[in-house]
Amino acid sequence: MVLPFTKTVNNEDETAQLAVDFAKLVNNGQVIILIGNLGAGKTFFIKKLLASFGIRNVNSPSFAIVNEYEGKIKAYHFDFYRLNKIEELYDIGWEDYLNDTEAVLLVEWGDLLREALPVKKIEISISFMDGTKRRFDFKEYE
Repeated sequence: MVLPFTKTVNNEDETAQLAVDFAKLVNNGQVIILIGNLGAGKTFFIKKLLASFGIRNVNSPSFAIVNEYEGKIKAYHFDFYRLNKIEELYDIGWEDYLNDTEAVLLVEWGDLLREALPVKKIEISISFMDGTKRRFDFKEYE
């Protein structure tokens, strides 16, 4: 897989395989943003991605804002959906998380607070298609 990259998947099994394939590109210090409507598969993709690194207890951080995981990598999993203003993000130490070059940051709904995101990031947009089909668009920003 070379970015930018677009892939259409037909079901959850193909989504899981796409996450495993993408995991090969993931390095410490990266910020990965997932964008898509409710039910698009953002959390599912992250669960399968982190399972590639031996992390199995992945839950949506909707109410906690951030979950921290340790496996073969350290990961911070954020969900911006319930945040009303950027100050809430900074109150929980957003800058400290961004500065942790030993971890991967995964952000669901990152498009809701774009001003908080670093310029350098990978953005994954997930779009609904027919039935269980989804289109994944991967872009890297430097």
